Amino acid sequence: MNSISGDFAQAKSIPVSAPKKSTITVRIEPDGRTKRLHGRAAWMMRELVKAGKRGVTTIELPAGVRVSHAVYLLRREGFIISMQREAHGGEFAGVHGRFRIETPCTIVNDGSAVAA
Repeated sequence: MNSISGDFAQAKSIPVSAPKKSTITVRIEPDGRTKRLHGRAAWMMRELVKAGKRGVTTIELPAGVRVSHAVYLLRREGFIISMQREAHGGEFAGVHGRFRIETPCTIVNDGSAVAA
């Protein structure tokens, strides 16, 4: 029986640096506390603040974004995010959630321009 451990040339990997995570700092009103958010939580907070009272839905966001996980991360940080179910028509009719940030907050430092 032949040994397969030495039969293949070793693959040379090219070192690839991981993409930098998006980071933002949010001020929570009215007490002025700040929280720093990273990655998907930062991205989702940016989308929620930009949408304001209108809120965001999974239909309006890029395909493949795990909205519920990003919302979970924000809720775990103490932010209040409401979700209202809405019906939609079309070929694949059904319901989707509209998420709104209920915690009054503002983005004071958006590191997305630096992270790109």
